[in-house]
Amino acid sequence: MVLRSYWKCRLKSSCFPAPRWIRPGLAALFWFCVTQLVCGAGALGENKFVRQKNAEFDVTYNDTVKSNNQTIYAFNHTISRNKTEGVRVTVDVMQQHLESPILFVIRQKQAVMSFQVPLILRGLYQRKYPYKHVGRTLCQPPTRAASETQYFFVDVSTLSSQETNFQLRVSRVESFTLQTDRKFSFAASPSQPQFFKYVFPDGVDTVIVKVNSDVNFPCSVMSVQDIQCPVYDLDNNVAFIGMYQTMTKKGAITVQRKDFPSNSFYVVVVVKTEDEACGGPLRFYPLQPDELIDAGNRTKDLDVVVSPAINSEKYVIGMLFCLGIFLSFYVLTLLVACVENKRMKRREMFPNPPDTSPAETASLLGKNGDGKTPASPYEYGSFADNGSTLSSEAITDSATSTDNNYGYLGQEPFKRRPFLNHLHHLAIRIERSLDSVARSRQESLSSVEEDDYDTLEDIDSDKNIVRTKKYLCVSDLARKDKRILSKKYQIYFWNIATIAVFYALPVIQLVITYQTVVNVTGNQDICYYNFLCAHPLGALSAFNNILSNLGYVMLGLLFLLIVFKRDVTHSRALLRNDLNALECGIPKHFGVYYAMGTALMMEGLLSACYHVCPNYTNFQFDTSFMYMIAGLCMLKLYQKRHPDINASAYTAYACLAAVIFFSVLGVVFGRGNMVFWIVFSVIHILATLLLSTQLYYMGRWRLDAGIMRRIVYVIYTDCIRQCSGPMYIDRMVLLVMGNIVNWSLAAYGLIERPNDFASYLLAIAICNLLLYFAFYIIMKLRSGERIKCLPVVCILFTAVVWGFALYFFFQGLSTWQKTPAESREHNRDCILLSFFDDHDIWHFLSSIAMFGSFLVLLTMDDDLDTVQRDKIYVF
Repeated sequence: MVLRSYWKCRLKSSCFPAPRWIRPGLAALFWFCVTQLVCGAGALGENKFVRQKNAEFDVTYNDTVKSNNQTIYAFNHTISRNKTEGVRVTVDVMQQHLESPILFVIRQKQAVMSFQVPLILRGLYQRKYPYKHVGRTLCQPPTRAASETQYFFVDVSTLSSQETNFQLRVSRVESFTLQTDRKFSFAASPSQPQFFKYVFPDGVDTVIVKVNSDVNFPCSVMSVQDIQCPVYDLDNNVAFIGMYQTMTKKGAITVQRKDFPSNSFYVVVVVKTEDEACGGPLRFYPLQPDELIDAGNRTKDLDVVVSPAINSEKYVIGMLFCLGIFLSFYVLTLLVACVENKRMKRREMFPNPPDTSPAETASLLGKNGDGKTPASPYEYGSFADNGSTLSSEAITDSATSTDNNYGYLGQEPFKRRPFLNHLHHLAIRIERSLDSVARSRQESLSSVEEDDYDTLEDIDSDKNIVRTKKYLCVSDLARKDKRILSKKYQIYFWNIATIAVFYALPVIQLVITYQTVVNVTGNQDICYYNFLCAHPLGALSAFNNILSNLGYVMLGLLFLLIVFKRDVTHSRALLRNDLNALECGIPKHFGVYYAMGTALMMEGLLSACYHVCPNYTNFQFDTSFMYMIAGLCMLKLYQKRHPDINASAYTAYACLAAVIFFSVLGVVFGRGNMVFWIVFSVIHILATLLLSTQLYYMGRWRLDAGIMRRIVYVIYTDCIRQCSGPMYIDRMVLLVMGNIVNWSLAAYGLIERPNDFASYLLAIAICNLLLYFAFYIIMKLRSGERIKCLPVVCILFTAVVWGFALYFFFQGLSTWQKTPAESREHNRDCILLSFFDDHDIWHFLSSIAMFGSFLVLLTMDDDLDTVQRDKIYVF
């Protein structure tokens, strides 16, 4: 206020004059204040200064840093639009123990990178690993000019009060841009990641980036990222962007041009601080707060190769090849059908005598059609009456004649004189014709319920007598009404169709979600592909693995068409009261065949779904219908000679559901769990014993309160009181072999405890199926039956195809029992048309082999179509 008033008074003449001493005093006061301000600023900034140095490439700078000083290194370099050069900053710190880390900040035109030294990287359980040698590559900002000089600065500072020595070196990276089909070798560590640039050449839309190493560990990560700053190249941020996967020795990522608008991308390789992610050991360290752990030497030598992937022409060739293989089976089936039709027309042109069937003709002559003596007991003896009209006397007679005619036991077949045979057959044919007409009229007017099983009044009293005879014929176990059994077995098809719909819909939804997650996150450790032969198409990462499952669907549909044709032919024969269809051969029930064809188609669909993203959690999608197929094939084999006592669809599918339930439990809890394996082995053995007993006694054995008493009684009477052999020797041989196989498999599982429980369970099913199938073939031949040419060709062809299929199956290109990185060690290149790998060939061959196996089951007993059912033996 004094100064303000003074200046105002000078402008006005009326103001009083100021004393003379005020002017020099104000000047002194002003000078004092200015001096104090300057001195104070100097005191606060004592020894605090910033140095900037013009630095050069490929020169090592040894310097010190302290809290009161900061050093800035200024670099400049010329970049061109047509040439990319990498710039790498390498830093070393000399001191062992640092009070505070040194901070490095690198400022570029469009990016800032910062890191501290020692670089602290965290592992599991918050373990801390310090690294004092750090190397980082700078990202390259794009330029539009033909040539441009860019500057960047490296700021070095610390908060430590003690001087810290460091070394700084900035150098250009040779071969920063990768060349197509040219291998480039380099070394990386957790604190010294590496990345390189690749530019798509003209005419190449898809490439495969392959990174290889000679050693498994240390574990590393390869990533493909877009050209942008910053580049995420540390263990703790490499998963933030782009596509990435862990690797030990092998890593491969297929990259498409459409995913990178700049027509280029970075290949980033990072070494992890710990090996647990790749299945390696996790070292134990005492956990203390803020304890630093020495990670040791974790440098890894690697090489990278970028190769062009297949073009669109290869996709077209692969799809046409796949379609061509399976369409050829349709053509072959059509040709076989034409040949069969010609044979049928020839037979119609030269029919047998009208009063005799082919089987009766052979019986009347006492010889085969060629005049030779018959080789099978089926060609002798009289017709037994139809199973639905047998009386108690007929059953007794059938039992007697069966005992006399069981040819493969070494007994002489019973022979009738031709004249008596002729009169006997004429009488039976007249009676059957009348019965058939009356029965058809009665059936057409009455309704049949699916659960109305027993159609004879005396079936309950005769059931035990018939099924416990020493030697059984098919007529003894084909006594129920045909329409009832047809409805019973049609339920197999409708049930599996319902299961397929309710099972497949959520599966498809889930795998679409998996594929979406993979595409959005870029985490390729979610799916266990063969990355060296995984051709993407649209959103699908491995289209070739999906396409190769087409064979299951197409051949399953073809099998359904073949069964439908046979079903229609048989129905027409029944409508015209053909005695061969009514009274001869294995009873024709096609419901299980329809279920088998549907299961084969669903196996293809679900296998394709599994291969959209194969992993640990959805492996049961690939195996569920394999269990179905194995179970249905065994049921069909048993049904051929036991149509009346075969399991219902509800019981069969309930048992298969229990198998799938155990499969899921084994995958989730069975890995190394001794308690689970003990429980499963006990259940496996008990189930084998119960099923064996049920099969041995033809369903006349019951599990109730008196079971223990009956077991003790049988042991006492048959083993202690007198040593008697089994009544049913053939069945006993099969069941003993089956128990030996299953007990051995149970012991193997209990001792080895395999990680792949689903495949182990499938092996149990396949072993039992093969054992039963072999037994059936042997007993068929031993009984004097013959196998026609077509099923023989199918058997030989199927056996050869199964052999090749299993060879490719055991190649093991990936395995979800291990970590994704360990699984990739088994990856291999494509071997067929540069499009299909070993597992795709397994899909091709196994679908063909399953189709051939189904044809064997369908045609194996065609030789019995003209043989009376009371001459066809049960085994």
